[in-house]
Amino acid sequence: MLVICALTATLSLVLKVFRPSRWLPGINFAWGVVMTLMAFVKTYPQLVVVRACLGVAEAGLFPGVVYYLTLWYPRHMLQYRIGLFFGAATVGGAFSGLLAFGIGYMGGLDGLEAWSWIFMLEGLATIVAAIVAFFVLVDFPDTAKFLTPEERAFVVWRKKYDNSSVGEEERFAARHVWAAFRGWQVWLHIPIYVSIVGPLYGITLFLPTIIKSFGYNTPVSQLLTVPPYVAATLTLLVFAYYSDKLKMRSPFILAGLTMCLVGFSINISAAPSGVKYFGTFLIVMGSYAAFPGVISWLGNNLSGQYKRGVGMALLMCVGNFSGAVAAVIYRSQDSPRFILGHAVELMFVGIGFTFLPIVVFIYKRINAQRDAAERLATERGEKVQYSDQELRELGDRAPDFRYTL
Repeated sequence: MLVICALTATLSLVLKVFRPSRWLPGINFAWGVVMTLMAFVKTYPQLVVVRACLGVAEAGLFPGVVYYLTLWYPRHMLQYRIGLFFGAATVGGAFSGLLAFGIGYMGGLDGLEAWSWIFMLEGLATIVAAIVAFFVLVDFPDTAKFLTPEERAFVVWRKKYDNSSVGEEERFAARHVWAAFRGWQVWLHIPIYVSIVGPLYGITLFLPTIIKSFGYNTPVSQLLTVPPYVAATLTLLVFAYYSDKLKMRSPFILAGLTMCLVGFSINISAAPSGVKYFGTFLIVMGSYAAFPGVISWLGNNLSGQYKRGVGMALLMCVGNFSGAVAAVIYRSQDSPRFILGHAVELMFVGIGFTFLPIVVFIYKRINAQRDAAERLATERGEKVQYSDQELRELGDRAPDFRYTL
């Protein structure tokens, strides 16, 4: 598992070498090609091989995009930007229901099943988007041609003097990777990430199945998936905006976990179908709205662009294994209540409620200790000097670094 995570972290850092404007569209293009080829899969071994290739192409995309955004924005402008990017997935979830409803009538066209058309159309759309991105995506703030020299200087200055820029270095070194693997923040954030990603994967994969268990046919079930995703998109943007404005992450993650708790509790009960459908709104809204906060929270509290890139990739790599669990817990024989699936999701949520206050407590304690040390030094007239090299090596352990809560 650590080898896979190291590969994922490497893929996210590779964009510094190959340029974001080439690397991100490149892996996006590869993903689109593989997705298109999945339409022609005929056997299970073929499916496994092509799906593995799809995972390789996808591995570096989201960590790479998030890492790319951290190179442009200060840490308290980050979640809204991640939210805008991830919000596209939420909107995609809304349109996927409409798309599936329409493509369902294409079965048999040109000898392809309806599911094959889904793969082909989504793959071709991704290829087109990747080609466009080759021409419009820019690299780094100091090379962005669409900005004036003054604007480029301002973006670089704003990022340089952001508190999270302590420890930034231009050249990569192996110690940055080990610093991320040894970072206690990463390993304490992983359970919180798991508590959101498990419900997110589960509801994304099985929302049509869950709604169908309420007594609706397949086409109507697909259409009824649209409103929860629309609500989730709006909630995600509101959470992201106010999280950046207030410079706080944990309260919004806690709100998302609470929504998931209520939603899964409703659905595991014997409540009427209408009430359970309302519960799916809470699950989709809570998991999708909290996800950018979990990502940006760790990014805010890892200093140094390389340590941050590796740490965030490690978070997503290890945490995404909860998605493998969520993919198999909603069994057809458990319909209509899906007690096993909802119970496992509630377990994930419980993990979040356990680790979130622990992390907040530790961050508060360290911030308070650094504040006290700074006050004491001021009262004594002491001024501790650190060289630039020492500050770079200390990173988020530097005495003037404060963790985001």
